[in-house]
Amino acid sequence: MPIGTYYFTKGFLWGTATAAQQVEGRNFNNTWSAWEQEDGRILEGGKAGLACDWWGGRWREDFDRAQAASQNAHRLSIEWSRIQPAPDRWDEEALDHYREMLIGLRERKMTPMVTLHHFSEPLWLAEMGGWENEAVCELFTAFVRKSVSALMPYCRLWVPINEPNVFAFNAYVEGVFPPGKQDVKAALLVLQHMVQAHARAYHVIHELQPEARVGTAIHYRGFQPATWLPVDRWAAKAHHKLFNESFTRALHDGVFDVVYKKAALPEAAGTQDFLGLNYYTNDHVRFNPLAPGAFFTRRFFPEGALLSETGMIAHAPGGLIDAVKWGYRFGVPMIITENGVDDGEDDLRPQYILEHLHALWQVINDNYPIEGYFHWTLVDNFEWERGWTQHFGLWGLDRETQARLRRPSAELYAEICRTNGISSSFVEKYAPQVMQTLFP
Repeated sequence: MPIGTYYFTKGFLWGTATAAQQVEGRNFNNTWSAWEQEDGRILEGGKAGLACDWWGGRWREDFDRAQAASQNAHRLSIEWSRIQPAPDRWDEEALDHYREMLIGLRERKMTPMVTLHHFSEPLWLAEMGGWENEAVCELFTAFVRKSVSALMPYCRLWVPINEPNVFAFNAYVEGVFPPGKQDVKAALLVLQHMVQAHARAYHVIHELQPEARVGTAIHYRGFQPATWLPVDRWAAKAHHKLFNESFTRALHDGVFDVVYKKAALPEAAGTQDFLGLNYYTNDHVRFNPLAPGAFFTRRFFPEGALLSETGMIAHAPGGLIDAVKWGYRFGVPMIITENGVDDGEDDLRPQYILEHLHALWQVINDNYPIEGYFHWTLVDNFEWERGWTQHFGLWGLDRETQARLRRPSAELYAEICRTNGISSSFVEKYAPQVMQTLFP
């Protein structure tokens, strides 16, 4: 049996990704805190509550765990509603809190990446119409200016908006995120405003910090036609264009072009220094004239696919290769800003990590410019409308005691980070079932 190691490039970023609402706790002034109070909005009636108690200071012990596991980077988000609790008020203590966290990462020799909007915003903004109101672009720009001015001594990697495609779809088409609408026209307006807000943020950040690098974090989902039929191929292509292409393409060429709408946004052209790819799984797409929603389609996983504990994610590492090859067309370096699987028993996760990283190693060796990988996530957290029913953490969480529960995948990922590669010994130890695949 072959013995060896697949090494990654020198200086490769190895980290985990988190989001403020999901880990901080004690957040009472944003759209999600209000959403959680409404019956039926969150699976099993879950509430973020203390979450992982990062606002209470437990980020320190989690950063220690990440450092001890040889992670050299961490992606986190900051909460707009804490920093600007009212339209006419800034909270300097909240900025001090985030400043302390970033200093904590730097002291642990970990590179911070900061996301400025990760699915949540202040209640006062929602009362103004949220992202449907074009005024949000100017308001978001002011928030970015204030936050980056305070935090730029400690960070130079910025993501203005996380997964704008997911936000627009879940909040304005599916209605499972606040404000809970089902209006495609509103979703496209929101997405356009997010392009404009990103563009403004990009220019402000570079004005304040010329050496900064600013990118988006797009959720890439592969859409494969279920059959050779033209209607299935059309349906898959339509999903891809709307979900994957619309936002990112606008940042590249300054044209917002979606199925129902086209607008010139020249200020957005060339406003990404890197492309962040959030990749989890692929879908098969079949045209169905009786299916509700956009494009009259049914999305499903192929028969026999390895599924996560909730059935939400199918193990499809080849899709990460497709994502990278697609992202390459935008002509900027790429970072895998999220990748992971919900798996409380830690049965699938070792295989998922190893096979996805092996796929990533393959495209790096084909000279695709990948600079880092952020696993989702460090500790089990509040997973939006799915509440506490999903377990993405390398570490589990006892919510009553706040104790962290180390999973075998935490050890596996630590060995990968420490080695800057995938060794045959890791595979044999943590996922022997794929040994023949990765080391034939």
